Amino acid sequence: MVDLSVVIPVYNEEENLPPLWAELRGVLERLGLAVEVIFVDDGSRDGSAEIVRGLRAADPRVHLVRLKSNAGETAATDAGFKAARGRWVVVMDADLQHDPADIPTLLGYLDRWDAATGWRRERARGDDWRRRLASRIANGVRNRLSDETIQDSGCTFRAFRRECLRDLVLYRGLHRFIPTLLRLRGYRVIEVEVNPRPRRFGRSKYGAWSRAFVAFTDLLAIRWMKSRLLRYEVAENLGGDLGRE
Repeated sequence: MVDLSVVIPVYNEEENLPPLWAELRGVLERLGLAVEVIFVDDGSRDGSAEIVRGLRAADPRVHLVRLKSNAGETAATDAGFKAARGRWVVVMDADLQHDPADIPTLLGYLDRWDAATGWRRERARGDDWRRRLASRIANGVRNRLSDETIQDSGCTFRAFRRECLRDLVLYRGLHRFIPTLLRLRGYRVIEVEVNPRPRRFGRSKYGAWSRAFVAFTDLLAIRWMKSRLLRYEVAENLGGDLGRE
């Protein structure tokens, strides 16, 4: 049995992987759990996969899943979820901006909640004002259109009970909306404050405004899902049939 699966999507993060593993390994050893760490290489063009193979050779808890080409963070996250065997699953970024020391805190909420999602109350000092402004606007628009109260939907540092991920369908871009998707299915989700850190190596894969249009169309899809679910719930409560006039 595996107690905990840690899923880490990776895209061109060769400089970040050794220090990330050094920090993560220390945290996992203190937890005293049966652990697996699944690095999902999303078609990296640098030496990320080779570094993970080196980690795997030294520690059998490390696993590598490789996508044939760069399919995006949603696809990499989904592949990691499908490979995970743990009773609990944590997903985190490979760029050192997520602090492994927050993992025990997130896991501590899973005895009362089905999922715990990170909340960067104070954004990392390395983020310029444009990125902070874009994040604030994006969260406000998302909550307004989705009738949600998630304060930091852009934070992908999360912990789940395994049953939350069964039958979870993730289309491109929907990794940002996993808390909303889980709430739509009746799961209990809590936001937990985490420690954001600036990127030390490499470049961000996202611009402050470059993904705004894509995120907006994803948000419309979520809004449509919620409206369809509401219609079916109303019809079921009334004993009606949506296909009949």
